[in-house]
Amino acid sequence: MFYDGKNVLVTGGAGFVGTHIVQELLKYKAQIRIPIHKRQPLITSEHIETIEADLTSPEDCLRAVRNIDFVFHTAGAVAGAGVTAGNPISAITTNLVLTVRMLEAAWATGVKRFLIFSSSTGYPAKEHPVKEEEFWAGPTHASYFGYGWMRRYLERIAEFVASKSDMKIAIVRPTAVYGQFDNFDPATSHVVPALVRKAVERLDPYEVWGSGEEVRDFLHVRDLARGCLLMLEKHAVCDAVNIGYGKVVTIKEIVQQILEAADYKDAKVVFNTSKPTAIPFRIVDTSKAKVILGYEPEISLKEGLNDTVRWFKQMANN
Repeated sequence: MFYDGKNVLVTGGAGFVGTHIVQELLKYKAQIRIPIHKRQPLITSEHIETIEADLTSPEDCLRAVRNIDFVFHTAGAVAGAGVTAGNPISAITTNLVLTVRMLEAAWATGVKRFLIFSSSTGYPAKEHPVKEEEFWAGPTHASYFGYGWMRRYLERIAEFVASKSDMKIAIVRPTAVYGQFDNFDPATSHVVPALVRKAVERLDPYEVWGSGEEVRDFLHVRDLARGCLLMLEKHAVCDAVNIGYGKVVTIKEIVQQILEAADYKDAKVVFNTSKPTAIPFRIVDTSKAKVILGYEPEISLKEGLNDTVRWFKQMANN
């Protein structure tokens, strides 16, 4: 198999997406290294090595990639609607610095393949499933002016590195991701973990930011992790691919499914349109992933939300 015996660095391997990529790599007998800075990994294995590293430091980045074949770069900062509406510059700065530092170190040490995350926030506002070639067809939605352009810039940096080096780079454009190990902090979480927490805690009233008519593409994190492994193996050619669920769902429908999963169907739901929300319609076209990678999501929205609610309940009770 492609990953069998390979030395693989997963930056952010103690975080949400990184943990699931580590779990996926373990299925294929990869030797995994996780840089540790502020928190310990959520899973352990004889095939996992940890190394203390601050990835804002060029020296630490060089130590982290020493003798590494492949890098999955999941370290960084994400920002929910509340943070984006306020001052998201720290998330922008963190992602730029960490990604450029890691690309520089990987280039210097001869890493063979490197995966970076772009984002569907980089697309212009469209009311249809957006294709990869539409990424540069106009400005980002106003709510993503900073964060979306940062992701666009990182794609250009990746193209530059690939053009000047022998390193093969995969670029994934994921949609909104949810699942186990997500960030459930009310101050910084995205919509699904925020709604899950409110349902499990049976908040009354059950407040939802926005009108509920917003349309999103929500992908279970295990499906994203599987897509990332396929990308690095099959399409590390600096050509971005959407990894998403590819189906339309409104926030109202998400709320209904979460309340059902949490057995809180009698909740008094209040939609608060005064709270910050992002783009009103976003769905990506996933046909390129199907053709190039043979990739399709395997976890239905209902199954994924049920799993997330069940897991958060267990964590809340521990």
